[in-house]
Amino acid sequence: MGYNQTNVPHLERRRSMADLTTSVQFIKGIGPQKAKALEKLGILTLRDLIGYFPRRYEDRRETRRIAQLQDGESACVAAMIASPPTVSHIRKGMDLVKVRAVDETGVLDVTFFNQTWLKNSLVQGETYYFYGKAEGTARRRQMASPVVEAEGRQERTGRIVPVYPLTAGVSQLVLSRAVRQGLDACADILPDVLPDEVRQSHHLCRTEYAYENIHFPESEEALDLARRRLAFEELFLFTVGLRRLRQRRETVSVVPFQKVDMAPFYDALPFTLTGAQRRCVEEAITDMASGAPMNRLCQGDVGSGKTMVAAACVYFCVKNGRQAALMAPTEILARQHFTGLAPLLEKLGIRCVLLTGSTPAREKKAVTARLSAGEADFAIGTHALISQGVDYQNLGLVVTDEQHRFGVGQRAALAAKGSHPHTLVMSATPIPRTLALILYGDLDVSIIDQLPPGRKPVETFAVSGGYRQRVYAFLRKLVGEGRQIYVVCPMVSENDDLPDERKAVTEYAQTLQREVFPDLRVSFVHGKMKAKEKDAVMTAFAAGEADILVSTTVIEVGVDVPNAAAIVVENAERFGLSQLHQLRGRVGRGSHQSYCILISDNRNEETRARLKVMTKTTDGFRIAEEDLRLRGPGDFFGVRQHGLPGLKIADLGCDTQLLREAQEAADALLERDPDLAGCPATAGRVTELFTQAADTLN
Repeated sequence: MGYNQTNVPHLERRRSMADLTTSVQFIKGIGPQKAKALEKLGILTLRDLIGYFPRRYEDRRETRRIAQLQDGESACVAAMIASPPTVSHIRKGMDLVKVRAVDETGVLDVTFFNQTWLKNSLVQGETYYFYGKAEGTARRRQMASPVVEAEGRQERTGRIVPVYPLTAGVSQLVLSRAVRQGLDACADILPDVLPDEVRQSHHLCRTEYAYENIHFPESEEALDLARRRLAFEELFLFTVGLRRLRQRRETVSVVPFQKVDMAPFYDALPFTLTGAQRRCVEEAITDMASGAPMNRLCQGDVGSGKTMVAAACVYFCVKNGRQAALMAPTEILARQHFTGLAPLLEKLGIRCVLLTGSTPAREKKAVTARLSAGEADFAIGTHALISQGVDYQNLGLVVTDEQHRFGVGQRAALAAKGSHPHTLVMSATPIPRTLALILYGDLDVSIIDQLPPGRKPVETFAVSGGYRQRVYAFLRKLVGEGRQIYVVCPMVSENDDLPDERKAVTEYAQTLQREVFPDLRVSFVHGKMKAKEKDAVMTAFAAGEADILVSTTVIEVGVDVPNAAAIVVENAERFGLSQLHQLRGRVGRGSHQSYCILISDNRNEETRARLKVMTKTTDGFRIAEEDLRLRGPGDFFGVRQHGLPGLKIADLGCDTQLLREAQEAADALLERDPDLAGCPATAGRVTELFTQAADTLN
């Protein structure tokens, strides 16, 4: 009948596999409206949906008697509706449904806010399960807006319940049901990406069991098995991908750079490079002379002098007759680099140009003409460096500053402007070396672990909110001395919804301006602003046109405001230590003594110990080690700094042994089957995860 019957199962399998990339809106019970809400969580496909893991779990298996409920404790109780529910209209937009439930030990008064439909669905004489926070006296317990489910129709009670990160328009129940529907839709088609021998030799459960029990665990043991399997899989695929990227890079040949006398460069500097800086320069020069493309990460603490390492590499490249380009994430940073580097390099005969989005059309035309003709040696700029019409005669070195701020595609586009140019990426995020070698497993890592002599350490204090008035008085004193201040507020959210950073920052800035510092100039910046708006605010602050800048963590990493002498971080417990260290690096860049004040009312002992670490050391690497020990690597994987797939479930703080196992398994597999010819499912998933990254890292 037009096709070969024997091929039907094969065709069916291929169609099913494609279903993992099907839009969630076509899954039964979801539809276009819910799909639109799920998109805000990054859930577009069936694979995204089943791979959206819970952030934590609540054990609701135990059912209490009403008399056993403890004040302030969340618990599950089974009780019968004793009287018909009543509805009270309190005010516009506020209706209360009240109902009395009983068991043989007591009475439970339950109140629901704005859920009037419950009046007709809660039936007198029927038993329901309630899960919520118990309040009131021993004689009469109360619950406000608990989860309620009829006996025999339980989804959110009587079991271990997943709790997911949410966004507006998506409730826990909606998401949980969507995941249930997603798992049902792919139960028979989920490929096992681990080769059988790997799965069996490491005692790992099957993929269907893992996904079922990570979302809907039947027991703690089942949840542990599921988590171990999925974490191992993630680390295994990550390792396989990194090993293959490195193999690809090592097979590419380029003309080796020749030896250059670096003395003129070093002599032109107004200071002596630290031993760590010199070591990093030598490592990069060795790479560029090797005949394979350099792919090196230069990692160093704030103020450690990464830019001078980059400048030395640019000098070496240009003296080899090639062009170099440095791409910064914002115009203000690009201009800052140009102002700092161009005078130094121009004296050494290196012709420098600046190219940003706001470069006037006529000037841009002249700059691009010079680059394509080889009349400019070094281009500093933003993503304008990769725009259409910008061509290089012989690009030999690409430097990206604060490289986690770029999309993977942007870095790839700059590298594509040359033929396998050498790549140097700079990061000011101190990462423990072991973690750096995993995170940047495709890169060679250079670490600048010394600070230039003579820098005053930033004095750091961790205080409670009770000190806020004294802090404000201190800030006023600093401003009176001509200094400037950063104030950082986190994205505070009372529930699992994603908070609105625009609202949080603007309201906080308005409160400071109106109630605390009416006579000072308070400005604000947040991530929802357009790039040009952010640039304008930061440039104005750097020029001294504002006294206090209120911000989220969007404060530009690397922006140099020597006059900023204090940074105050509100709700400091909400940040990781590495993030706090990055924020602290915004100050202490001038000759004035600088201060970092961490405000937190959190009484948790571990939290207080974490913040105390900040007051004891300014060594970013020590802080990063401590952060890894205390919190795991969430901070490092929270931002996609590396252009590689992020880890969703594996935790390198806890899963060190699992990582070793996964790496050994990956190495053994690649030794047996370097092209993964015998493991098509593994090869397919690795390719899928690394498609973008492979373009940048070859």
